Amino acid sequence: MHDTAVEAVKFIDLTWMNIAFLFTVGFIGGLVSGFIGSGGAFVLTPGMMSLGVPAAVAVASNMCHKFPKAMVGAYKRYKYGQVDIKLGLVMAASATVGVQAGIKIQEMILTRWGEAGSNLYVSVSFVAVLLIVGGYVFYDAWTAKGDGSADPVGALAKKLQGINLPPMIHFKTANVRISLWFTIPVGFATGMLAATIAVGGFIGVPGMIYVVGVGGLMSSATELVIAFLMGLGGTVKWAMHGMVDIRLTLIILAGSLLGVQLGAIGTTYVKEHMIKVVMGTIMVIVAVSRALAVPEYLVQLKVISVTPQVLSILSIVSFLTMCFALGVGAVIILGAMIKGKRAAEQAAYGTAPARVSSESYEHV
Repeated sequence: MHDTAVEAVKFIDLTWMNIAFLFTVGFIGGLVSGFIGSGGAFVLTPGMMSLGVPAAVAVASNMCHKFPKAMVGAYKRYKYGQVDIKLGLVMAASATVGVQAGIKIQEMILTRWGEAGSNLYVSVSFVAVLLIVGGYVFYDAWTAKGDGSADPVGALAKKLQGINLPPMIHFKTANVRISLWFTIPVGFATGMLAATIAVGGFIGVPGMIYVVGVGGLMSSATELVIAFLMGLGGTVKWAMHGMVDIRLTLIILAGSLLGVQLGAIGTTYVKEHMIKVVMGTIMVIVAVSRALAVPEYLVQLKVISVTPQVLSILSIVSFLTMCFALGVGAVIILGAMIKGKRAAEQAAYGTAPARVSSESYEHV
């Protein structure tokens, strides 16, 4: 990255209000991360940007906080038997290459268009990825819940698993046999998006579910392994360019380390479709939040002309929408956990019908 691009990116001043906000965002991001295996960046990056943190710094600092948090979440869920280590390592190999490619793209954008261009790129990418993937995942969760199916393998995954294209790999824990060549694009896309817009999990998890054919629970857990490995490599690369704000990293990490453990525990109490419901719902709301921030960056790039009053209103609504997304995620996860735990306790004491008992122990 050229020096001019580095000089254009400034670290923000931290007030006690900013610190409290970042800690809260970190906790809820960790809660969601432990539950759906996304790394929580889809709320953490917009959260930092809403305080005036440049997009590149938000992505870099997010990646820095992600790998120790992902390590904790992965270990927790590995103890529950939800992680396929072999799948995680295979996916992480191509994801690491994707991370390096993603950082290069962000460097080029910063060099040519500066901070405003980087912010615009991250925001537009958020909107596109979250609306497309989130909408599909939410629809899939809704239809699966309606017909009572339990995370069936999709048609695409079945077709790819049936293609004998060496080398074929068998993932024992996930009970999937598929060609290595079909895992590489999913891993690469996961890493590239993680490095450029910090939403790798929103490609990695759906990719493992709908392309590789892994169950929702194991996909979300294994994604934490991938996030740890590619986050470690990406952090070193970003740090070499001076883009990691260690203050933001530590504040968010402190909150998210608490949340990620609670979120991981929550997966043992909820049913199959709930991970997809949480993913789809929050993705769509956050996409709306980022879309409302786009006009400000277009004005900075002198593409459009909007009055300061309108920009101020859009900024406030964008921030409130993002906060609403955080709240929705927390309510859905905690509500499902409480309900599931009560049903499990009732079943253990023989006070619940057999049907409730069987549902309570059906993992996501």
